[in-house]
Formats: sequence, C-alpha cells, structure tokens
Amino acid sequence: MDSETVIAVSAVVIAVASLVVSVRQGRAARQHNRNSVRPLLVLQRTLVPGRVAGLRLANSGLGPAVITSTMVIVDGERIGPWSKATADRIRTSLGQWPTVMTFREPQYLASGYDEYLLKLPDYTRDHVEFTKLISDRLYLEIRYESLYGGEDFRATLVPGDL
Repeated sequence: MDSETVIAVSAVVIAVASLVVSVRQGRAARQHNRNSVRPLLVLQRTLVPGRVAGLRLANSGLGPAVITSTMVIVDGERIGPWSKATADRIRTSLGQWPTVMTFREPQYLASGYDEYLLKLPDYTRDHVEFTKLISDRLYLEIRYESLYGGEDFRATLVPGDL
C-alpha cells in the first residue's frame, strides 16, 4: 500500500467514526430534551385530623402533563372517568359532601400543579365513610403523557396501598 491509500483509508475511518459519534450524540441530546420536560404525576392520600384531608394530585416533574384518560373503580365496579358525574356518584354514598376537582380529557397540568381531587376541609376520625373510600374502596388511574406525546405514563391509586 502506498501512502496515499493509507491516508484515504484513514480519512474514511475517521469520517465514519465522526458520523457514529454525531448520531449517538444527537440521540442522547433528544433523550435529554424529552427527559427535561417529563411530567411526573403523583397521587397521594392525606388523612390528618384537624387538617385538609383527601386525595391529592401533584405534578412533580419538570414539564406539563397531558391527561389522556382516567378510570375510577369503586368496590370493584368500574364507575367511569374522573368527571363531575362520577364524583357526584361517589359523593352521594358519603355522609359528608367532600369538595371535588375534576377535569376533561385531554387536560393540561402545569409543572408544579398540586391540588386535591377530593377533599374534606376539616377532617376528623369520625369521617369513617370518607376514610374507607379513599383508603380501601377507591381505585383511580390517570394516564398521561408529556407534550412530546406517545409515552402512556400512569399515576395509580390502589385500595389499601398506603
């Protein structure tokens, strides 16, 4: 092999290696950008006497969440999506009428969103029906994605999962 062939082969090898590094770097940058705006919805029960109690939804992620669907199951029976009609159906079985916050699908929740979906303003241990509902009877699933779309993330409240 003469020196010109060696130089040409070396140039091709360097060019291919540069292309591979560039493609990998581009993929890593895209993945980083997606993760930097990923939402993280968290469902949490709060039952502290003398305080606001209920079912709380928070977006602890860095980006907005797009709620694509919801499902409510009470005592093993599928009730429907988390809507006013579903919430009213659940509330009628309780002695105390808790405040609810519902949403339509799709619903956009900003980063830092933190609201009660179902709450009693002055909870006491005497609110037995409410306690049983959010602790042992209610299953709630919220499916959501980032603004990029297509991820199908889930936030789930499972009965008895304290």
